[in-house]
Amino acid sequence: MNKRTYVGLDVHARSVKGCAIDHDTGEILRQSLAANDAGIAEWVSGLPGPVLVVYEAGPTGFGLARLLASAGIECLVAAPSKLQRPPGDRVKTDARDAEHLARLALLGQITSVRVPGHADEAARDLVRAREDVRGDLMRARHRISKLLLRHGQVYSGGHAWTNAHHTWLHRQHFEDPALQAACEAGLETAELTLDLRNRLDAKITALAATDRYAPVVRALMCLRGISVLTAVGLAVEIGDWTRFTGSTIGAYLGLVPSEHSSGASRSQGGITKTGNTHARRLLVEAAWHHCRPYNNASRDLRARWDAADAVRPYGFVRQLDRSPSSHDRR
Repeated sequence: MNKRTYVGLDVHARSVKGCAIDHDTGEILRQSLAANDAGIAEWVSGLPGPVLVVYEAGPTGFGLARLLASAGIECLVAAPSKLQRPPGDRVKTDARDAEHLARLALLGQITSVRVPGHADEAARDLVRAREDVRGDLMRARHRISKLLLRHGQVYSGGHAWTNAHHTWLHRQHFEDPALQAACEAGLETAELTLDLRNRLDAKITALAATDRYAPVVRALMCLRGISVLTAVGLAVEIGDWTRFTGSTIGAYLGLVPSEHSSGASRSQGGITKTGNTHARRLLVEAAWHHCRPYNNASRDLRARWDAADAVRPYGFVRQLDRSPSSHDRR
């Protein structure tokens, strides 16, 4: 409530609707703008200050927020899932959305998301590109394996997608030219996607060794179930770890139980699954490895502890050239 003007922007790829509310006079100013960050900043700079600008997080990114911040204008990027709208409001237009944002900002009812810097956003794009390729590889492998299964070809030489399995795949041959072409196309897609994933893995590994990410990556890798790719993914998705405590990061990532309680009745359900989907998946997968006791930590995990100079997890028994005592066994 310490601003003079509150501005809501409904930002799209080709147009922007703006609404400014003057806190002192109550005047409402509406403006149609081109999707040009410099033009938007120029319009906002001409309003009575100090000014607070709000727009929803979306596919247009954070360039506008960073430009306004560099111009000395406070800008919040609102989390769309946290915007409150009256149930009876059935008319939705860009102009009304902009006014709605301005009024929520005036009331202090905006839940903002963190605006990453250029380097952080680029690293996050790289990690998410690798996540997309991982899904593409899984689908490509499923397609080729199910095509062979439909025609009675089942691999029984051990684990799938090893070198031996790839050799077996290349030996498969069908008399029908159309079926053979489909099989070759599926196998080629899987191999090209695998090569792309490996190249992205190398890029992420190199990124993890930079001064910007190395400390947090080394710290995260001290936990079982977290290696380089998972550590970098968590680092770029969560960003500033000081925003959270052990009890709040679970709610941020949707790892707390849902609840519907009223009066004397209390009903809890599955986890809420809100927040960052990628970070939640990484943490859940790592948790299955982390839940085992640390009494027999691997040599690789001990080397990570030494590299990070980390405090050993509770219950860890450092096995030197001696058998554990009865107290250690307990």
